[in-house]
Amino acid sequence: MLKREVFIFIVIFLFLALGMHMNQWLTHPIEHLTHLSTHKMPYHPLLYTAIVYLLLGIIRAIANTFMKLFRRK
Repeated sequence: MLKREVFIFIVIFLFLALGMHMNQWLTHPIEHLTHLSTHKMPYHPLLYTAIVYLLLGIIRAIANTFMKLFRRK
């Protein structure tokens, strides 16, 4: 269960990182990677990922609750 959630978090992180900075990752990936460690706000990618993860978690919880209502006992 924990492995699945960590995997989902990492996939969201990679999707957002590539989506927000596709041009930098394609044109000069090594330089972009080195700039990540010296950035003023190095936590912001994790913050955005956490927000998206929480939103998806809420949607998943609502969907699971809704599905439980219609399952046969």
